[in-house]
Amino acid sequence: MAVATRTTAGLIKIRPVRPGATVALVAPASPFPRSEFDRGIAELQRLGFQTTWDERVFEADGFVAGTPQLRAASLQDALMRTDVDAIMSVRGGYGSVQILPLVDAAVWAERRTAFIGYSDVTSLHTVINQTAGLVSIHGPMLDGRLSRGRESYDPTSLLTSLLDHEVGDVFAPNLMVLRDGRDIVGPIFGGTLTQLVASLGTPYAFAPPVGHILFLDEVGERPYRLDRMLMQLKFAGVLARASAIVCNEMPKCDEPTGAPTARDTVRAALADFPGPVLFGVPSGHANCESVTLPFGVRARVVAGHRPRLIIEESAASD
Repeated sequence: MAVATRTTAGLIKIRPVRPGATVALVAPASPFPRSEFDRGIAELQRLGFQTTWDERVFEADGFVAGTPQLRAASLQDALMRTDVDAIMSVRGGYGSVQILPLVDAAVWAERRTAFIGYSDVTSLHTVINQTAGLVSIHGPMLDGRLSRGRESYDPTSLLTSLLDHEVGDVFAPNLMVLRDGRDIVGPIFGGTLTQLVASLGTPYAFAPPVGHILFLDEVGERPYRLDRMLMQLKFAGVLARASAIVCNEMPKCDEPTGAPTARDTVRAALADFPGPVLFGVPSGHANCESVTLPFGVRARVVAGHRPRLIIEESAASD
């Protein structure tokens, strides 16, 4: 096998996922209702993809979608199929952490299959990025996004993330600067704040390279919890490895009384961070169309009067 093209940070690029490619649906975390599943499948097909799944995607065992062994086997089976070009999680919720000991990182590195999802599957992104050394896609799932149609996700960034072309400027109409600073270029990593913090102290701890751009996604966590988690990332040395921090809109994270807000909490918690901090990239949990971000590729953070997040490197290569 020829050596795969790598990103500037050294991660293996995924195989391109072009129109007509096959996307396998898996449930590594919580169960998912069949009614929403069918609507999500229809949206994937409208985008031009073939889809495949088996009945394990509808398993339910309490708050998870079947036993860890069943979920891990479903993921591995999809990964081993030569006709599958991408694997998409149907939803987050909880449970991905249970299957981490069963994930074969070497196969992920060899197969170079795109993994797509957000929220609870942050733990899978971390293993794919760090252990397998492979790019992954922080993008929409069926639950709450594809099942609701185009008003809930951004098709352009999803499709571009899967091709051998950089995403470029990330659509973020409400992006604001919480801390100014010079332009920063580095590989982008991250995910849901709760999951990143929960990984610390485990064999699967989030440990991105020095100089990375840290993307933080969160939803429904009160300001004091946001502060607690940011302090934990700080004391664990994770923030010291970042050159810039970019947050999502953090929907439903403001106090019910209106103050303090999530934005103000992040600004105060990161007051001594030496690089730029941006707030309001609608990726993952979002108030509007959720944009897709490839993890492990070179990105640029621009602060100042016109803040921007720019994905400068493609996630895929033949």
